[in-house]
Amino acid sequence: MRKSALCILAMIICLTTLSGCEPKEQDGKTIITFQTWNPADYGPDSPIYKIIDSFEKENPDIEVKYVFTRSDAYQEHMRVELIDGDGPDVYGISTGSAFDTFRIFEENLTPFCEREWGENWQDKFLDSCLDRVSDSKGKIYGLPLGQTYAGYMWADVNMLRQYGCEVPVNYQEMKEICRILRENGQLPLAIGAKDSWMNLDMWMSIAADCDRDTLYNAIEGKASFESEPIIESFKIWQDCFEGGVFQDKAIKMPIYDTVNDMFQREGSISMFTNGSWAMNMYTVSDEKTRAVFDKEGADHDVFLIDWNGDGKKAPVTANPDVVLCMNPESTQKEAAFRFMDYLVNEGQDLLVNQYLEYMPSRADMELSVKGLSEDGQKNLEVIIENGKNNVAGPRGIKYEDLSLAVCHALEELATGKITPEEAAGQVERVSKETIR
Repeated sequence: MRKSALCILAMIICLTTLSGCEPKEQDGKTIITFQTWNPADYGPDSPIYKIIDSFEKENPDIEVKYVFTRSDAYQEHMRVELIDGDGPDVYGISTGSAFDTFRIFEENLTPFCEREWGENWQDKFLDSCLDRVSDSKGKIYGLPLGQTYAGYMWADVNMLRQYGCEVPVNYQEMKEICRILRENGQLPLAIGAKDSWMNLDMWMSIAADCDRDTLYNAIEGKASFESEPIIESFKIWQDCFEGGVFQDKAIKMPIYDTVNDMFQREGSISMFTNGSWAMNMYTVSDEKTRAVFDKEGADHDVFLIDWNGDGKKAPVTANPDVVLCMNPESTQKEAAFRFMDYLVNEGQDLLVNQYLEYMPSRADMELSVKGLSEDGQKNLEVIIENGKNNVAGPRGIKYEDLSLAVCHALEELATGKITPEEAAGQVERVSKETIR
């Protein structure tokens, strides 16, 4: 982050006295609060309720109060609560800039992990996930609940074939298919471009296709954002809006529940952008989703394309989707960690193998999804294969000001306010001021 952001954070620390969570006990039970945006609360069938119910049956001395907050307001909402001393005992946060800037609100979990899982506890998690939740000294400040892969697109194969089209393999094919769809009154590739995280996910896959080394070196300050591969990725991104690949007014449309519902619950569009977590389209009990995905002959593909014309499909990016953190001001840390332990073990087993909300973050976890349709199994295998052999690097940018600068540049490119060269210059100026 830049020096100004560090100064503001220091002022918050100096001027704010965290009052801490009052001891919570009722009818002989310790009450802990768990707050997150994901796993989502989409009704009584949401897996989070099943996990909490199961935990409380196995731990009758603990009661979990679950608080769901929508993703579009989550981070700022959590920041205010934690600063005011009213934060939950356990909360979810995304990796990257949010996880790092929340450090003063994150308990060092290393002693808890060592005591519960032994001296070799690190072997429990995939290295790629553990790296994202540790500091330079190896201390762990969060437990990765599951891993996700970003940069994917999804297609309704049958709908494409109605217009004489197949799933595209490169950008030129994508542009031609989107032209045909538009001529027939259909939306082209749909994106929830109102959401900056979605824009960052898609752009990073494009940029990594142009040159993954340049992308990640630029993020770390070892290369310039004004280098040709980054400028090329900005050109492709802007062309998606100006050349008709993304839908009109995409910048005003959120992924949830607008664009996602068009594909998942209405079956009204042929392609949209979303990540590996969209595999839960095959598992949720929602009647509208089931009508789309279980109808006879349903055929959907998760896919990647070659964006820059070098003959190689773009890679995905990967990160723990939700990191479980403990509030340092919690007065029931033992009960809180017991719940965190359950979430990352029994909870993750359910979230992955029954609901496909995530891919595994644990090295000791067997992926054994039951009851998938043939269509779902096909797409799961694509995601697993890319997870093994086609990951460019971390999802997102862990430096907050730099991440914000890229997201702002992507929005201005989408609306035609700046050129790719100007976008690269804007981001590079922030990069030079970024403390790493």
